Amino acid sequence: MSRIGKNPVSLPAGVEVKVDTQEITVKGPLGTLKTAAHPSVKVAVEGQAVVCSCVDGAVNGPAMWGTMRANLNNMVTGVSKGFERKLNLVGVGYRAQAQGDTLNLSLGFSHPVAHKMPAGVKVECPTQTEIVIKGIDKQQVGQVAAEVRAYRKPEPYKGKGVRYFGEQVVIKETKKK
Repeated sequence: MSRIGKNPVSLPAGVEVKVDTQEITVKGPLGTLKTAAHPSVKVAVEGQAVVCSCVDGAVNGPAMWGTMRANLNNMVTGVSKGFERKLNLVGVGYRAQAQGDTLNLSLGFSHPVAHKMPAGVKVECPTQTEIVIKGIDKQQVGQVAAEVRAYRKPEPYKGKGVRYFGEQVVIKETKKK
């Protein structure tokens, strides 16, 4: 049994949840998110909370119960507060610049890297070595951050590259003669 699935998702002021047979829609001050309703999980709105429960006899109902509740909680948090991911650039000459919905990166390659942001994701650069990615969809914000980090992952000898904020890179000792 899922311990996470038992907890109801509380709805802050200004957030609405509509449950259909095929789709669940969460609407809030920052935007609207939709997800497919899983057939083995029953979702119901009770007052100012959303409650998930297993459908009797469903094959993977207990497995999807907590997952569905966690996804709904992330949707409610996203449309009310939003999500953000911070990245740091470590390395001589590594710079970032946000221009509209494009992130221009200078990462030591012979060419600049331009990463276009998908719809619903915004990027800011408070300084040349900091990147802040914001959006209402937690999965999409994390995916964009992972794609930007993948251009130049932190290398283990000097630690140069694109890091998540607060990420600790274990530096290897160089080879001795």
